[in-house]
Amino acid sequence: MNIQEAAAALRARKISSVEMVEESLKRTARDRLNAFITVTAEAARAEAKERDAELARGVDRGPLHGIPIAHKDLIQTRGVRTTAGSKILADFIPDEDAVVAARLREAGAISIGKTGLHELAYGITSTNPHFGAVRNPWDPERIPGGSSGGSGAAVAADLVFMATGTDTGGSIRIPSSFCGTVGLKPTYERVSRRGVIPLSMTMDHIGPMTRTVRDTAICFQAMAENASGYVPAGQAELGGLRIGVPRNFYFDSLDAEVAAAVRGAIQTAAAIGGRVVEVTVPDINAINAAGRVLLLVEAAANWRPHLNRRGDFGADVLALLDQGRLILGIDYADALRLRRIYAREFSRVWSKADCLIVPATPAAAPKIGEMTVDIAGKRDDVRMISTRLMRAVNMLGVPSLAMPCGFTRSRLPIGMQILGPARSEDTLLRIGAAIEDALGLAESLKLS
Repeated sequence: MNIQEAAAALRARKISSVEMVEESLKRTARDRLNAFITVTAEAARAEAKERDAELARGVDRGPLHGIPIAHKDLIQTRGVRTTAGSKILADFIPDEDAVVAARLREAGAISIGKTGLHELAYGITSTNPHFGAVRNPWDPERIPGGSSGGSGAAVAADLVFMATGTDTGGSIRIPSSFCGTVGLKPTYERVSRRGVIPLSMTMDHIGPMTRTVRDTAICFQAMAENASGYVPAGQAELGGLRIGVPRNFYFDSLDAEVAAAVRGAIQTAAAIGGRVVEVTVPDINAINAAGRVLLLVEAAANWRPHLNRRGDFGADVLALLDQGRLILGIDYADALRLRRIYAREFSRVWSKADCLIVPATPAAAPKIGEMTVDIAGKRDDVRMISTRLMRAVNMLGVPSLAMPCGFTRSRLPIGMQILGPARSEDTLLRIGAAIEDALGLAESLKLS
């Protein structure tokens, strides 16, 4: 059942919010994926009763009214601990909700708890030294991706209809790729960052993670500032939209199954009315390098007050924070200058294409503990390859929609991205919904 179906059933009195929340809590109690750090069962039950009573009185908050969701444990929630997956904040209980949590609550969504993540949201495995490894629902021996790994796992395993995620270098889209879910990294600051524990002040993005593109659209419209309200129609179409396919970078060094699945999705887009055009993108390796400088410095600045507690950080995160402290101010300033130059260069791409369709990750989910993977006969670092196709859009602040486009022979999900210019989320959602319908993967992606 998706959000639209659940909303219809709720209003037809075929199911109640209390029943949906109880089902989510029951599934979460049986969960062996370690998707949650904190479960707020009693608060969720009380809120569900209130939402049912509201509907009985004729008060309808919209399509998320009474729908069980979860928040990444980086999103501050009033009266509920918010750990950022860290020992430093293990007992932190905020006095108020983050803006995005408040907006979703106002829209009627009911949070059943806080999902696990890579420590400080600073990594791609969600193997957390303080709260344990989050596991992939498709194969519990594999990572779910990160840093929003708990959110990806909870959505893919049908524990909740939606979970919030944050994305600084791919942290919504990597778990979406590895777990077979849909995740939207919106335009920078299209969803408020206020009340979200920061990693990088200039590259953090907040977005929804769901099982379908239309569910993502519903959630994004509730989360976003100045939202249009757009949700793709039942029969979304492409109507001659220009589908850009990069000649350079994005299709280099890919697993063969990933390349085939993404190119198949591009062919599908062409078959349903899209006009495929080849484009050349700016130097993505250079954009990634500048973005990495910004992230290292900004993360070190954010967590500097706590670096006297060195033993309370995981080894991988501490090493990254230490690297950030070594970067010179002149290098940081240069990275900011390069951001403006590359943004101008990349803007020229949008004069030729309405979007780009590219792979999300170069390979499917690695196994827990794997530091390197073999792609096209070459051993590569797991962290670097997982963020290689992701980081540029964080640097540039443009939106990206990640969604499934197929499976490997071993039945692991394969993900693709649809990139677009700033504030083009509605167009990306329209394209994504049309491709999702045409690929017909919905039944294959159900685990329960």
